[in-house]
Amino acid sequence: MHAVSVGETLSSLEFLRQCRGRFPKTRIFVSATTLAGYSLAREKLGGLVDGVFYAPVDYVWAVRRVLRTLQPSLVLIAETEIWPNLFREVKRTGAGLAILNGRISDNAFGRYCRWTGFFRAVLPAADRILAQTEVMRGRFIALGAIAERTHAAGNWKFDFEPRPAPQDSPVLEILKSSGAQQIWIAASTMPPAAAGDPDEDDAVIAAFGQLSSRFEKLLLILAPRKPERFEEAANKLKAAGVGSVRRSQLGRGTLLSLPGVLLLDSIGELSGLFAVADVVFMGGTLAMRGGHNILEPALFSKPVIAGPHMENFQAIADEFRRAGAWVEIASAGELAGSVASQLEAPERARAIGERARAAAQAQRGASGRALEAAAELYCRHLPRYLPAQPWRAAASGLSVAWAAGARQEQRRQRANRQTLEVPVISIGNITMGGTGKTPCVLSLAEHLKAEGRRPGILTRGYGRQSPERQLIVPEGADIATERTGDEPQLFIRSRFAPVGIGKDRFAAGQLLAQEFAADVLLLDDGFQHVQLARTLDIVLVDALNPFGGGHLFPAGRLREPLEGLQRADVLVITRAGFTDLAKSIEFEIRKWNPKAPVFRADFEPRAWVGYPGGERYALDSPPFQRAEAFCGLGNPESFRRSLENLGIRLANWLVFEDHHRYRPSELRRLRDQALAKGADALVTTAKDCVNLSEAFGGMLEPLPLYWLEAVFRIEHEGEFWDRIARATEQTKA
Repeated sequence: MHAVSVGETLSSLEFLRQCRGRFPKTRIFVSATTLAGYSLAREKLGGLVDGVFYAPVDYVWAVRRVLRTLQPSLVLIAETEIWPNLFREVKRTGAGLAILNGRISDNAFGRYCRWTGFFRAVLPAADRILAQTEVMRGRFIALGAIAERTHAAGNWKFDFEPRPAPQDSPVLEILKSSGAQQIWIAASTMPPAAAGDPDEDDAVIAAFGQLSSRFEKLLLILAPRKPERFEEAANKLKAAGVGSVRRSQLGRGTLLSLPGVLLLDSIGELSGLFAVADVVFMGGTLAMRGGHNILEPALFSKPVIAGPHMENFQAIADEFRRAGAWVEIASAGELAGSVASQLEAPERARAIGERARAAAQAQRGASGRALEAAAELYCRHLPRYLPAQPWRAAASGLSVAWAAGARQEQRRQRANRQTLEVPVISIGNITMGGTGKTPCVLSLAEHLKAEGRRPGILTRGYGRQSPERQLIVPEGADIATERTGDEPQLFIRSRFAPVGIGKDRFAAGQLLAQEFAADVLLLDDGFQHVQLARTLDIVLVDALNPFGGGHLFPAGRLREPLEGLQRADVLVITRAGFTDLAKSIEFEIRKWNPKAPVFRADFEPRAWVGYPGGERYALDSPPFQRAEAFCGLGNPESFRRSLENLGIRLANWLVFEDHHRYRPSELRRLRDQALAKGADALVTTAKDCVNLSEAFGGMLEPLPLYWLEAVFRIEHEGEFWDRIARATEQTKA
């Protein structure tokens, strides 16, 4: 989400809180343009978002670089920032784009109307525009927004959650020690905007001078809007002979004599102090600045005084005027008298404050409506990110060649299709890299064996070094990884089924049926191996990288175009528990395959296992305090997130290529790095354990090695296993 400055950041707080609650597994980033906005976002949003950064200048290369880095599925613009390259590049990736809490002020609309050609070329890119009012909605449409996508949804600022300043606030301490009986806050004061405008700091200081003789225990909290005005305001107070203290200089023993002024030269602290005010003057309303938000003090039930300029908040001003919920003044000369009337009649002031609070609360709910719109877009967009130039141009050309070769290979295989006499269940994917095929195959083999069947597993044996064209291995056999490959080793060690290894899966399947009487065969990584007929095609889609960037290898990680999903009989979204994108993935799947059932699955950690001894430890009682983790997986992110979810303290995190075979020198380096970083153990995966070099133990001493055992868990497993049962009773043509 892009929030330009302080105002947008503050108004977005409640929306972002709701986003975090709705999408707890989603990374949320916020960009800002101004120094103050960036600083405030880092301070206020630390527990809500995963990062804050400066928005890129609206050049294509800069925008593309940011989008490639973050790879957002949804880009949200708070209020009104219309950047043509940002909008175009977001839509080019396929991500969703929305303007939320949109507003166009009277002054801005007049200027924008002179550039309608520009806006008509840019605004239609937005998938949704939620304007603050019907008037704002009409302005967006007049400038070129698509009417059907543009709605009035209310103002986020009504959803501000009033949170008083913390009890240990230095400001509260000095208020208490000073003995102040009346507290006046002059909030967000501004300099002149045009000739004849008052300087609001001057107006406030002059009014305070008039009031100080009538209210001996009066404390004014003066809060200039812009940080660059802090020093100037301090000089004005000194020149006027007003006793004052700066917030930045508060410390133990700081004294403030009354009547006096506290200059609030800080950012983000003002809203919490409204709770202690007796009356609030809202700046930006005497000068021709269009006004500032009066909702925050209103939600604390405080009487608010404002000048004639509320153009930027006209709808709020009109609503408050109808409710008698604020005090309007025409000029700076009326400020002192208006403040005095509120301080002298606290019951009347309290009544105005209560009406203000009621008026503000009646308009709440805009953040929730924005969240629903954002959720709908989030569930319908999966972006596709291309690599940077010049590799992108070369990769795109190679992808065309890859697609042609894949089509030709599939035609050749179909022309020579072979059918075994036993049912064949294929488990595969449409992308390169790990989607969880091995755990899925193991789960199927375990289930079928428990049901009284005699499963066999067919696999090519990637990376094996063996002269045999077909290698048939009984379950539990002691055979070197070099002869089988790493994934077949996991099948063999599971003891669930015999394993047939070789490029010719038909010949290996015949041998499994003959030698082990296998009555159902599981074809590992078989979706593109169409030469062998199968009874059921199960396709796994990794929720953490569902479609390999949406482009064919090498531009992306797709093995074949997404239209290949049409061949799937069952689809399983794996690692679904790590992300909130499962609905988006299913939405994309349904574009290509509207009929096949879609299941969600996760790999549920079960225990820590010592290697090679096999000692088992409970997940909540790991035999180490701080570990170095390493893995060589198609998707290492899943292992990292599993460790995070288990609360494992990592001293170091190292990633190797998929199927990586660890050399002795690498193991010794892993050990040395772990010791240097204070780790007391190394942790990895079962697949990586089988890829360790022989006699690895001495190379890691004195550090022990553990691997995380996990099991394949699928939602609605009864329906899933029914599908498997039906498939094993028939042969697919």
